[in-house]
Amino acid sequence: MFNETVGLTALILGVATLYAAVGQAGASGYLAVMGIVGLDPATMKPTALALNLLVAGIGTVRFARAGLFTWRAFYPFGVLGMPFSFLGGTMHLPPHLYYPLVGAILLLAALELARSTWATRGTPERADSTTPPFLPALAAGAAVGFLSGMTGTGGGIFLAPLILLMGWVETRRAAAVSAAYNLLNSAAALAGTWTTATTLPAALPWWLAAAGVGGAVGAWLGSRHLPTAALRYLLAVILALSGLKMLTA
Repeated sequence: MFNETVGLTALILGVATLYAAVGQAGASGYLAVMGIVGLDPATMKPTALALNLLVAGIGTVRFARAGLFTWRAFYPFGVLGMPFSFLGGTMHLPPHLYYPLVGAILLLAALELARSTWATRGTPERADSTTPPFLPALAAGAAVGFLSGMTGTGGGIFLAPLILLMGWVETRRAAAVSAAYNLLNSAAALAGTWTTATTLPAALPWWLAAAGVGGAVGAWLGSRHLPTAALRYLLAVILALSGLKMLTA
């Protein structure tokens, strides 16, 4: 049990660092590594959301301090994202549905990350404006919010590629929007999950400490220093392998 806790702590540190660098909080990665060690789905979901909440908060502050966050770019996604995330958080899927669903979501996220990065290689980044269109953003925020609450992910892993694909804002500003979206939706989904009698693991404080360190380092690198392409490809590989593992669990 001790070795498992230490190993999972190290994995969470790595996941938080990589995800935070591209404006993500890491919930899909936490779900993947927890699935690998065989944690119960009822424990995985609130644990991932708690870790997500911490890392998303760190990322939001870091990207805002770098001047990359604007309220107008964010709020159309967040206004329906939070209530729909809360609604999704009240739903608990049985293991025979939960593992295949989360595995499929991880694979889809991996494909979209790789596809969007490959599609824009060697070309100037396209961003039509710094303010996404209100109604499409509203619908996207609601749909991603419900999915994120139901599965225990913050939703940013799906929202950021969508924003970039549509050319609504450029990469680092999309990362800032994604971090803030993860923060609010993780809080709403965790609240929704808590209403249905949630239990948290005893090792959670260690995992929170690891996620906090990783989130701080990753957000510092991603907000000012590192290009995103290499990190996105690496995340795509991690997500694909983890998704396949959960599909075969």
